[in-house]
Amino acid sequence: MSKSPEKKIVIPENVNVDVKDRTVRIKGSYGENFLSINNVVIGLKKEENKLILFAKGKFTKNEKRLINTNASHLKNMIKGTVEPYTYKLKICSGHFPMNVSVEKGNVIVKNFLGEKMARVARILEGSEVKVNGDEIIVTSVNKETAGQTASNIEQCTRVTNKDRRIFQDGIYITQKGGKSVV
Repeated sequence: MSKSPEKKIVIPENVNVDVKDRTVRIKGSYGENFLSINNVVIGLKKEENKLILFAKGKFTKNEKRLINTNASHLKNMIKGTVEPYTYKLKICSGHFPMNVSVEKGNVIVKNFLGEKMARVARILEGSEVKVNGDEIIVTSVNKETAGQTASNIEQCTRVTNKDRRIFQDGIYITQKGGKSVV
């Protein structure tokens, strides 16, 4: 019989991790993240400077996958509290000049392809959006919120029923977490 799968995650010195019941709360110099592990088969414990995920009792390939997935989420959360995730988007307007602004938790895009109605993208809680000329910067401690907010902004300017080779106007993600996409 094979050994029960377990993942050990090293906790940096400047990060504080609290484990209560099935919830992990991670506090770092830039902010705080938390994760609730809902699967009863996965165990969680903290030993000194390590966080250990393991399978309780019998395990299958599915439990091993769940352990690896939750370990990746926890690593991303720890990394985000040490250095926040930054997404950069580029505003491209060839036909009509776009006006992009941030108001009350939304990104408002006016005059997109000459439309009279403004397009709206929702900013998720915990992420911060700044507009600098033709560049939009999304930062967050949580990788999932930063990515979803950047995706919401990109999707609000999606062009439909037009030739994409000609109508290349829109807002596009150029960097994800410091890595170039283009």
